[in-house]
Amino acid sequence: MTGVNQVLADTGEVVVHIDQTVARYSDLLYGTAIGVYAIAMLLLFAGYAASLDRFAKQRPARELAHVGGPVVSADDSGPGRVVPPEARSNSQRFVNMGYAVAVVGVLAQLGSIVTRGIATDRMPWGNMYEFISLTMIACMVGGIVALRAPANRKYLGFVTLAVVLMLFIGGKYLYTQAAPVVPALKSYWLMIHVSIISISSGVLLVSGIASMLFLLNNTFGIFGEQAADRLDRIAYRCVVFAFPLFGLGVICGAIWAEAAWGRFWGWDPKETVSFIAWVIYAAYLHARATAGWRDKAAVINIIGFVTLLFNLFAINLVVAGLHSYAGV
Repeated sequence: MTGVNQVLADTGEVVVHIDQTVARYSDLLYGTAIGVYAIAMLLLFAGYAASLDRFAKQRPARELAHVGGPVVSADDSGPGRVVPPEARSNSQRFVNMGYAVAVVGVLAQLGSIVTRGIATDRMPWGNMYEFISLTMIACMVGGIVALRAPANRKYLGFVTLAVVLMLFIGGKYLYTQAAPVVPALKSYWLMIHVSIISISSGVLLVSGIASMLFLLNNTFGIFGEQAADRLDRIAYRCVVFAFPLFGLGVICGAIWAEAAWGRFWGWDPKETVSFIAWVIYAAYLHARATAGWRDKAAVINIIGFVTLLFNLFAINLVVAGLHSYAGV
């Protein structure tokens, strides 16, 4: 039966019975979420492609003005160009479809996380496979909320691409059978500390992607002039939300460390890199508030993005430390 715990009379040890049927449903929903996200990504990229000159068949603004053509669109189509109404409609239709499909993918992934918890009778983020799943759903939800404006929805395709890649890596190379967590993780702090870190990290990944697109747009003009301000604001707002949350997660981790290991801080590799990431994002906020430093702030934000990925993979899988509970 699901979630049945037995206590052995002779040793007092609690034995957790894993419901393998529910665990298989969790794995199935995990794979379904990847597939749905992939469909959403294709639709979102199709919408972006339809907005490009060669797909939208744009004409010079002066030509349309001469014949009483449509007004310049409010999207990122570039200077001196006008997208015909039918092209704008087709582009936005694909984007809106992709956005809606991404929401369905979130529901499938949420089902995977919930059934994993039911199968194991614990919080379902006790190993790398589960932690990646939780972080990626936070990333997707953060992207869906931050990019909810119709003009920004096409950028969700890039967030979805990153999520699909991460979930594929988690499912292919880091997958762990449903099982109880190691004794060191049997604490209510697992629910508090890990969930806060995961949610904040997912939103910070959205910010990093937005800053990458911001710099690419500044260099190659792939989204048009109006996109720069939008992408910069998206990146900034995500960090404003996630930065204090990430700091709270680090503080909760220190409290848990004192209860588990008898000290609040020991410069363990995970602790050290988390602190470095916190400092980088603090530097980003300072740079973002400095006049003329918008491009430099975006670079700092990307450095924070890379630091988060390094902390997630290298520290957990390569560097040995007290936080090495990868389960792989």
